[in-house]
Amino acid sequence: MIDLYTWKTPNGRKVSVMLEECGLRYNTHAIDIGKGEQFTPQFLALSPSGKIPAIADSDGPDGKPVTLFESGAILVYLAGKSGRFLPASDRGKYLALQWLMFQMGGVGPMFGQVHHFLRAAKEQVPYAIERYTREKDRLYGVLDRRLGEAKYLAGDYSIADIATYPWVARHDWHRTELGDFPNVKRWFEAIGDRPAVQRGMAVPA
Repeated sequence: MIDLYTWKTPNGRKVSVMLEECGLRYNTHAIDIGKGEQFTPQFLALSPSGKIPAIADSDGPDGKPVTLFESGAILVYLAGKSGRFLPASDRGKYLALQWLMFQMGGVGPMFGQVHHFLRAAKEQVPYAIERYTREKDRLYGVLDRRLGEAKYLAGDYSIADIATYPWVARHDWHRTELGDFPNVKRWFEAIGDRPAVQRGMAVPA
């Protein structure tokens, strides 16, 4: 059984979507980051960086328990465990991992900065808003060009899409009109129609 420690954020929802897509049984433990529950000793034992999500799998490699933090690493682990959403061929696998890293190193951090300076900063910082908005728009352009070439980021639906979708789902937060990026909009709507994605996006309740 897998225990998922998560909250209602894009990074958390990556893993709940993946668990739902894979059909793996799991228990959900809500970690309220607004109350600082990510900094308790119990959670830090699972995630030394004090960030959600984290998982504990009682049936890990070689049948031994394993804990993991960092959403990208968890997606790779669950793909290996289930045999789904990461191509078996080297070429396909590295293509998917490339776009997963694009999300981890670009989409997540940059969109997150836009969210912070538009929604959470105690004062308006025009330079920061302009800087991160410009980079957010550039990243949307990269996604749109790629999705004009392929149905999904790695060709077939993969962990790269699962990682990126929850961040694009907050397009209102970073003031993006998806109609300006028609290939992203088509991709976003197709993924949003998947029942497993809908279930995963509602975790934790």
